[in-house]
Amino acid sequence: MKITQGKINELLSETGCEHNSQKHGEKKNKSCTQQAQPGAAQGGCAFDGAMIALVPITDAAHLVHGPIACAGNSWGSRGSLSSGPQLYKMGFTTDLTENDVIFGGEKKLYKAILELHQRYNPKAIFVYTTCVPALTGDDIDAVCKAAGDKIRTPVVPVVSPGFIGSKNLGNRFGGEALLEYVIGTREPEYTTPFDINIIGEYNIAGEMWTVLKLLEKLGIRVLSKITGDARYEEVCHAHRAKLNVMICSKALLNMARKMEERYGIPYIEESFYGVDDMNRCLRNIAAKLGDEDLKQRTEKLIAEETAALDLALAPYRARLKGKRVVLYTGGVKSWSIISAAKDLGIEVVATSTRKSTEEDKARIRKLIGNDGIMMEKGNAKELLQLVKDTKADMLIAGGRNQYTALKARIPFLDINQERHHPYAGYTGMVEMARELYEAFYSPVWEQIRKPAPWDEDTKTQRHGDMGTCTDAINRVSTSALLEGL
Repeated sequence: MKITQGKINELLSETGCEHNSQKHGEKKNKSCTQQAQPGAAQGGCAFDGAMIALVPITDAAHLVHGPIACAGNSWGSRGSLSSGPQLYKMGFTTDLTENDVIFGGEKKLYKAILELHQRYNPKAIFVYTTCVPALTGDDIDAVCKAAGDKIRTPVVPVVSPGFIGSKNLGNRFGGEALLEYVIGTREPEYTTPFDINIIGEYNIAGEMWTVLKLLEKLGIRVLSKITGDARYEEVCHAHRAKLNVMICSKALLNMARKMEERYGIPYIEESFYGVDDMNRCLRNIAAKLGDEDLKQRTEKLIAEETAALDLALAPYRARLKGKRVVLYTGGVKSWSIISAAKDLGIEVVATSTRKSTEEDKARIRKLIGNDGIMMEKGNAKELLQLVKDTKADMLIAGGRNQYTALKARIPFLDINQERHHPYAGYTGMVEMARELYEAFYSPVWEQIRKPAPWDEDTKTQRHGDMGTCTDAINRVSTSALLEGL
């Protein structure tokens, strides 16, 4: 797949985004065409987005074709877990140097692919294009095809130079690679009327597993997970599913839309966070699959899980009710976490709209009301001022804001991909409530907000020293006077 401006424009102006059809003139596609600024890639570039989308395929090798820092600075930042193979945890790079910039890195890439196959025998090899080989003109597609023919293993080129755009655009290019080289290349051993794909869920802290258990109870089979805890072969089978369930906002919407066009698979967008959203997700899946018995089983399961959840959450709701939080995250979490917080009696007084679509923003407005604050961007100073102005009790954000909150002596909860606690599904709600409770009521906050003991001692000592000094001066003056006499 070649990098062309036409391809970039196609993914930036995704026709499946509802907000595009509701805008006209200069406003059309405005939120999609924001480009990453060179030297200011905080939040992720296209390369980072492509890796996020594809690295959770656990039995594949992921080879970064570029300088070593491209792989080293981003590897292992997400907590995607695997129930089996661990090859995806190993980082591979061609480590391009100045000589490769001058003479080209194609031979080095070819040798790296052959060595990877010989040492690890992966089910597939994904090769990620970074900025340097894209600028020097390495023909990644040709190298991958030649190497794949040689080792008789799929070698998938992934267009992902950071300079082409943001992390969301990289997500979509990762999806394009799956559509062009992977999906539809193999057939499953059998299919069922209740086969679905889950797209855009990356099994952070094992969240996918809690949802899979619920679907198994209903007799629904997840044919392909794209891509949390996925195997390469199951992604190949994705074209035989009866329904695509989209998670994580619009990051891989291009996949869902094109699979509907090519294979006739309808798609729905859902969230696994919060009781209401989880209930709605299960009901919508059952409704789309169109089986009456499945719908009845779904209602029975929802009733059982909700009743058990109410009992488990009762003590937490009593202690969390009325607490106020500021939420600073992006994408689907900017509104789905609000829904989960409301289930616990927590009021979200402000939230960010980073990486949020117009539909996400509409949901946010509905959830937080007219008094709630929506912010597009915010630095540490602005966040702390917002916490102070809204009299919030906690900051819920990503890991990079952790030390900002702790230095300001504000309780903090990590909600982004670096976390180690699953918050999806019914059991995830209990885990979230426990984490929130422990953060709010940790005795450390009362202790660190008190004046330091040495500050009080210093103050007392200072007054004592002043008295001592005065007495000494008086004694010296008296002695001098007597000697003079």
